Amino acid sequence: MPPSLKLPAPVTDLSAVRAGNRISLAWTMPKKNTDKLLLKGNVAVRVCRKEVVDGACALVTNGLEVAPGADGAFTETLPSELAAGAPRKLAYFVELTNRNGRSAGLSNAATVLAGEAPAGVANLTAEARKDGIVVRWTPGASDGAPQVSIRLHRKLLTPAPEVTPTAQQGLLAQPPEPLEQSLLVDANANGRALDKTIHFGNTYEYRAQRILRVTLAEKAGNAETENLTLQLAGPLSEPVRVEAKDVFPPAEPTGLAAVATGAGAEAAIDLSWQPNTEADLAGYAVYRREGSESWQRISPAQPLNGPAFHDAHVQPGRSYRYAATAIDQGGHESARSAEAEETVPNP
Repeated sequence: MPPSLKLPAPVTDLSAVRAGNRISLAWTMPKKNTDKLLLKGNVAVRVCRKEVVDGACALVTNGLEVAPGADGAFTETLPSELAAGAPRKLAYFVELTNRNGRSAGLSNAATVLAGEAPAGVANLTAEARKDGIVVRWTPGASDGAPQVSIRLHRKLLTPAPEVTPTAQQGLLAQPPEPLEQSLLVDANANGRALDKTIHFGNTYEYRAQRILRVTLAEKAGNAETENLTLQLAGPLSEPVRVEAKDVFPPAEPTGLAAVATGAGAEAAIDLSWQPNTEADLAGYAVYRREGSESWQRISPAQPLNGPAFHDAHVQPGRSYRYAATAIDQGGHESARSAEAEETVPNP
């Protein structure tokens, strides 16, 4: 058997992300060399890039050393000539070398776009509302163009406690909220987006960047051209934090109707209304008054489960006015509904 050259196996999962003029590379180091033997000690890493398919791979750095099996990472700021001009493909590679400086070849290509990046997002703010988190920013000159969008990066700063298997409620248990999430917003939103996927009680951090979608013509193997769409991302904005406190009452009930039933000692007024749709709804309360008197709550201290109430404490010949409210699980009560009036007939 010939002696082993001890060449590290090439990297196969290199990825590259551009944000503004910063390029971030990530990859997984191999654990073995090309002879299937375990690598020992840190491995030297070279990083290079090239603009054209047939061009030379310009060395970016050769001073990295990463342990076998570890996660590799490298970040650079694009040179001014690559951060300007029209969008164009830029490919990055990593090359692992042995102690003699020899390698088994370049990694897979990780492609980003060179050229001028979109402008950064300015004046980012976030505010909690009843229907979610409203994120606002100052619209840019390019906003509204079909190839421009806004990407929101959301980070959960108060993750929920881990749920043990015994605490899970079968197959219907909701999955935990992701710690990080990206939300793509059409730039026609005119500097505003509503994030409805938040959970009240949590604290979130938002950052934003403009995304330019660029379509390039690529030559296929049969000499024909095909279009390739890539994204050119601007710099990330400064982060903003917002605490999603649920201090918002439910909407007031609608469609309240009152109908007198029975007669004499059996006289009563039945109330009904349209059910509320809030996910945290606890129930309802009913109020009554006569003439110019003040409102009095006539339903029990605990919220009513359904959108109906039977008022048996009425007198024949009298008219009563009613209103209903909705109450959420946090104890917040809505405004009163529109009134409904009914008269109990004389026997």
